[in-house]
Amino acid sequence: MKNFLSDLFGDRKFNGKLLSLTLPITLQNLMLAMVAAADAFMLGKLNQDAMASVSLATQIQFVQNMLICAIASGVGILGAQYWGKNDRKVLGEIFGISIRESMLISLIFFAGCFWFPEKLMRLFASDPLLISLGAQYLKVASWSYLIAGISQCYLAIMRVSEHASCSAVISSGAVILNIIFNAVFIFGPGPIPAMGVRGAALATVIARVIELFWCVAISGKESYIQLKLRTVFHYNWVLIRDFWRYTSPVLGSFMLWGVGFTSYTALMGHMGKDAAAANSIAAVVRDLLCCVCNGIAGGSAILIGNELGAGNLELGKKYGNRVTIYSFIAGFLTMPLIWALIPLVSGVIKLTPQAHEYMVGMFLILSVYMIGRCVCTVMINGVFYSGGDAIFDIISLLVCMWGIALPCAFAGAFYFHWPVLIIYGCTCLDEVGKVPWVICRHLKYKWVKNITRQW
Repeated sequence: MKNFLSDLFGDRKFNGKLLSLTLPITLQNLMLAMVAAADAFMLGKLNQDAMASVSLATQIQFVQNMLICAIASGVGILGAQYWGKNDRKVLGEIFGISIRESMLISLIFFAGCFWFPEKLMRLFASDPLLISLGAQYLKVASWSYLIAGISQCYLAIMRVSEHASCSAVISSGAVILNIIFNAVFIFGPGPIPAMGVRGAALATVIARVIELFWCVAISGKESYIQLKLRTVFHYNWVLIRDFWRYTSPVLGSFMLWGVGFTSYTALMGHMGKDAAAANSIAAVVRDLLCCVCNGIAGGSAILIGNELGAGNLELGKKYGNRVTIYSFIAGFLTMPLIWALIPLVSGVIKLTPQAHEYMVGMFLILSVYMIGRCVCTVMINGVFYSGGDAIFDIISLLVCMWGIALPCAFAGAFYFHWPVLIIYGCTCLDEVGKVPWVICRHLKYKWVKNITRQW
């Protein structure tokens, strides 16, 4: 036992590297969650319609973010291994491919939001006022959609090339500026006119522009991977096929996950106001805790990928086993944390007695769910992705989310009319149910692969 603990926690080099990657990525996720909360809070101060319209309009940004994040994940999967191999030339080409693909996606979303904002809003709302306010937001915010993909690719390439801390500083700085600009342009202090929803959009645009210029400026330093225009317009078809071979499954899994989670939210909304209110609070707690899981997953994917790309397969395998144990530890640590939050949240947020009862029950269910969520997130998005084993994510989502959790939840809600907490428990089945399957997949070690090429 002593040797086991010494091996697990005594490797200062590994733990130091993992921590240096995990903390910045966790911080980035937390800051991004904060800007969404700040938008809702400030617009809610104006009126309910402003808050609701922007919340609906940003669903378009949510879809774009899933596509861009898939490309960034492709950079992480391939890039981490080529960085471990010390092949900066190919890493630069991967950077160029990601910029080209993200620009194509960004142009499509920009065109749609700039020229057809009303039509897009009609996909999410029928109320004329919500459509009008949402269209105003999209018209201005479309310029941020045009450049967001480029800056995300810069941040992704920084993370895999040992500049994760710098990536976190830039991303967090942009979020802080966004929140400050929100307060300025939404409410219009002093001589600045109050712009309402258009002010929220303008704040996002300015923050994104600053973020992009910051990325370009810092990347000019010698130790960074610099973008060369020829890599954007040069078509290395073998590398492009490799890039999409590992990016396409990630894109598919993101889309399945995104639609599935949106369905969960819509389902709880149909269970009544009390259930919807309790679910919204549980969702905030879940999303904040998931920032830590995502940080560990992102850090481990890079660290293990570096070793696999360098040809150190046994060391990569050892690191993967170690991170798996860390994922269980992180998951079990969330349980008492969630329990401790129950009296704290109860004292801060005013809920009806029924909504409070739902919230307490959801928190207890969530405390178990987070064990599975931590394990599955770290192992699938971290360990498996590090060796290019991304297809398992799609398969597990199709079976556990779309084949079990969603059908059970919808059948329970609309056919069997089960109680709210049982329905909520059904929506949590996917992550908990995946754990044994994920462990079995891990122990087959199909993810222990060097996916780089000799050029």
